[in-house]
Amino acid sequence: MAFELPPLPYPTNALEPHIDALTMEIHHDRHHGTYVSNLNAAIEKHPELASKTVEELLGNLAAVPEDIRTAVRNNGGGHLNHSIFWRIMKPGGGGEPVGDFARAVDEAFGSFATFKDTLSKTAVGQFGSGWGWAYLDGSGKLVIKGFPNQDNPVMEGGRPIMGVDVWEHAYYLKYQNRRADYVAAWWNTIDWEEVDRRYRAAR
Repeated sequence: MAFELPPLPYPTNALEPHIDALTMEIHHDRHHGTYVSNLNAAIEKHPELASKTVEELLGNLAAVPEDIRTAVRNNGGGHLNHSIFWRIMKPGGGGEPVGDFARAVDEAFGSFATFKDTLSKTAVGQFGSGWGWAYLDGSGKLVIKGFPNQDNPVMEGGRPIMGVDVWEHAYYLKYQNRRADYVAAWWNTIDWEEVDRRYRAAR
C-alpha cells in the first residue's frame, strides 16, 4: 500500500485526563485507519500517484484525476492532519512554546497568551467539523486559520506547524458538546519541542 497508518507514539491512555484512552483508540485506529484505507483505495485506481507523498497530492489537487480528487482531498487530508496531530502531543505536555517557535509566536502575536487565545477561539468557532491550524503561509508568516472538514494548509501553499482537531469524534465521549473545554484541556498535551522542530523544518 502507498500509505500506512502510523503508530501512536505513546499508549492510548497517555494523555489522560485531558484526552481519554477510548477516544484515542477509536480516533487513531478507526478514524485515522479509515482515512488511510480510503486513500489507498483511491490511489489504486491511478497507480502512477503511488510514488507521491500526501503533501504532494494535497498541494496540487488540480493534478489529481477528477474521479478520485474528492477522495484524496478528504482522506489524504485526514491522513496528513492526524499524522501531525498525534506527534505534537505527548504525556506530560503543555506549558509554553520553546526555541525558535516561541520567538516566532512573540513576533507574530505579541505574546503566547494572545496566540493561545486566537487559536483556541478559531478552533472552538469552526462551524461543524474541522481544524484550527497554526502554520506558515506562502510568505513565511506565522498565521492562524480554521479549516473545514479535513482540509489542510498545504492545500493553500502553507506549511502546517500545529493543529487541533475539532471533529466531534476527537472529544465527544468525554466532553460531549463542550468543545471549548476540550480545546482548553488539549493545551496540556502539547509537545513544544516537536512543535519547535516542525517550525524550524518548515522555514
